[in-house]
Amino acid sequence: MARPRLHDDALRTRLLEQTSRVIAEHGEPGVTVRSVAAAAGTSASAVYALFGSRDDLVAAVGAEGSRRFAAHLAEVPRTDSPLADLRALGLAYRASALGDPQFYRVMFDRAVPPGGGAPPATQRPTFLVLREAVARALDEAAPAQLDRVAATLWGMVHGLVSLELAGLLPGTADERRSQYAAALLALGPSLVGRS
Repeated sequence: MARPRLHDDALRTRLLEQTSRVIAEHGEPGVTVRSVAAAAGTSASAVYALFGSRDDLVAAVGAEGSRRFAAHLAEVPRTDSPLADLRALGLAYRASALGDPQFYRVMFDRAVPPGGGAPPATQRPTFLVLREAVARALDEAAPAQLDRVAATLWGMVHGLVSLELAGLLPGTADERRSQYAAALLALGPSLVGRS
């Protein structure tokens, strides 16, 4: 008969979420195994059993943020309209950030890497999804142009979302959503040279 698992996926998720909140609010140095464990309603030994070390826990938070972000982008269907696909990716980006703001801050504001040996941000799968969508919209563009347009689009959506999360954009939630969608409609086509 197999031994029962002492620590389940629900506890692992609680620990990742609690740690992401601490990092988002206080930075990586604010993470202690004891405080995270206490906030998640468990013991420090559970953290060590699930993650191995404090550093492994912090790395797991970065990886979880990247996984959640990638899942949002993966839900965007690929259609016959490259510009519509770019807009849908932009909306998924915002939905991911607003749905998991602490993980968003860990990935971007606090820059917790998603694990040792991770490639630069512009070579990670989530950026490559955007780059591929830009390639479809630009047809026969040079790689340098693809990279420039994709990075510019990323910067635009990242900036708008970061401002919104910081509470710096005026208006109601519906007004901010409409402003964001209007920015996607205006800037995306101009960057890829289509209307």
